[in-house]
Amino acid sequence: MPMHRVSESAIIEAPASRVYAILADCRDGHPRILPEPPFHSYELESGGQGAGTVIRFQMTALGKTQAFRGIVTEPEPGRVLVESYFDSQTVTMFTVDPVGGDKQARVTFATDLEMRGGLLGSLERFFITRFLRRIYRRELQQLAAVASGSNQAGRLTKDAKDEKDKKPQTDTDKHR
Repeated sequence: MPMHRVSESAIIEAPASRVYAILADCRDGHPRILPEPPFHSYELESGGQGAGTVIRFQMTALGKTQAFRGIVTEPEPGRVLVESYFDSQTVTMFTVDPVGGDKQARVTFATDLEMRGGLLGSLERFFITRFLRRIYRRELQQLAAVASGSNQAGRLTKDAKDEKDKKPQTDTDKHR
C-alpha cells in the first residue's frame, strides 16, 4: 500500500531544548499536550524518557476508536523523536529545530500512514489529512502553553476554546 504523510509545523516561543524535553517526557510532559478527544487512555508501559519508552493510547476518529501501542526512538537525540506503532506501518515523527537564536523552536509533527489507492484512498487521504492537521494544531497550541509555563497548560478537552490570538502560527496560517 502507498504511504501518505500528514504534517503540521509551528513556531513555539520557547528554547528548542525545553520543547524537545516536553516531547521526550512520556511520563508527564508529552501526555499534557494530547487533546481529549480524540486521544484517551494514554498509558506508559515502560521507560518514560525518550528512546526505549513503550506507550499505549486510544484515538477516536469518525466514531471509531483505535488502540495504538508503540515504541519511542530518537534517531537524532535532542532534535527528532519517533513513535513507531507495533501493529501497523504508521510512524509519527516530532522534529524540533532552534530558531531566533534558540529563543524559539520550529516544531513539526509528521505521521506516515499506509493508505489504499484509488478513489477510496483519495477520500481517505483527504479526510485523514484534515483530521490530523486539526489535531496537530491543537497539540502544538498545547505544547506552546506547556513550554511557556502557562497556567492554561492542562490537557485540552473538546470544551477548550481555540483562541486564535493565543495559538502558535502554523505553516497553514502563513499561507492564508
